[in-house]
Amino acid sequence: MTKGLWRGAAMAAALALLAGCAGEEDVVQMAPLPAVNSQFTPSLQWKAQVGDGVGHYYSALRPVVAYDKVFAADRNGLIGAYDLQTGQSVWEQSVQTDVPALLSGGLSASYGKVYVGAETGVLYALDAENGELVWQQNVNGEILSKPLVEAGLVVVNTSRGELVALDAESGEVQWNNTNDVPNLSLRGDSAPVTISGGLFWGMANGRLGAAMIQDGRSLWQIPIATPKGATEIDRLVDVDATPVIEGDRLYAVGYNGQLVSIDLRSGQAAWKRDFSTATDFMVAGNTVYLIDDKDDVVALDARNGLEKWRNTELEYRILTPPSVSSGYIMVGDSQGYLHWLDPQTGEFVAQQSLEGNGIAVAPVQTDNGYIVITRDGQMRKLTIE
Repeated sequence: MTKGLWRGAAMAAALALLAGCAGEEDVVQMAPLPAVNSQFTPSLQWKAQVGDGVGHYYSALRPVVAYDKVFAADRNGLIGAYDLQTGQSVWEQSVQTDVPALLSGGLSASYGKVYVGAETGVLYALDAENGELVWQQNVNGEILSKPLVEAGLVVVNTSRGELVALDAESGEVQWNNTNDVPNLSLRGDSAPVTISGGLFWGMANGRLGAAMIQDGRSLWQIPIATPKGATEIDRLVDVDATPVIEGDRLYAVGYNGQLVSIDLRSGQAAWKRDFSTATDFMVAGNTVYLIDDKDDVVALDARNGLEKWRNTELEYRILTPPSVSSGYIMVGDSQGYLHWLDPQTGEFVAQQSLEGNGIAVAPVQTDNGYIVITRDGQMRKLTIE
């Protein structure tokens, strides 16, 4: 399977190439930075450097907060723990050998360990207290999304269409669930989620899968996107966005597909809306917040899928998934800006410029602020007074 297309930037470039003969006016262009009258200015609490960052590569290395620490990693193989209150380094460990480790999927922290995957197909488990390598295990395919840690297992979704479960303590493979993948797909994979012994994940063939977490036995598959169009790019149908479980509903969305709300009690779709994105989304209260394939920020009613508002002023700025901080919706962009939006109206309330070469992953909310990391590895904890 070819995993050569970046989400966001790559799709914009591909569309621009396809439109090249039609004239310059048809080429996709990044929206200019919107002028925002900020209602507040975030305060820097601490700053730390996490190796060399991820550069311009696709590496979804979002930091994770656990055990009063922030765990973060760079693409080359540096994994570190930093004090949540001060940002001081607690430990750093490198899993790089004679070549870069190409870390790309993670991080997750549970059972006293930190788990992170790599493009090389290696899953690493480190002791959360001291950073010592506990085990490493090879799986079939790149690990591009965050591992799920639940029920004594670490479950990863690989680029070859395999869902693999490993023992959280030993790293031994417990089961795998294999599915077909198309010849061409977007760069990225859905992370699995779980509830009540059920496991749910998106597939590159446009389907949402369900299985038993105990043994990997398949329960059902639901089409989220159906291939259509004349070219291979038109027929991309990846379900790369991680499904979201909120109350008794499971939400999933596909590229060139639909946003679907599934009743977990009946397994039936409560509603469907045409939508296209490969970016993770969030559900807060009765609202679904997501970024579409043009980088519009959209809010929809979680009860019926009807659109509440849409902000189009950040188109093609290659946005991070949305997150929440101090009651506002927050997204980062490839130029190193954070944008805050009013969750009720979608209007801008603040804007912040960060040093670094862009923001690739969503900021992480903490009890008294948020943590953001740039592509060159600059990690900051900030607060809003």
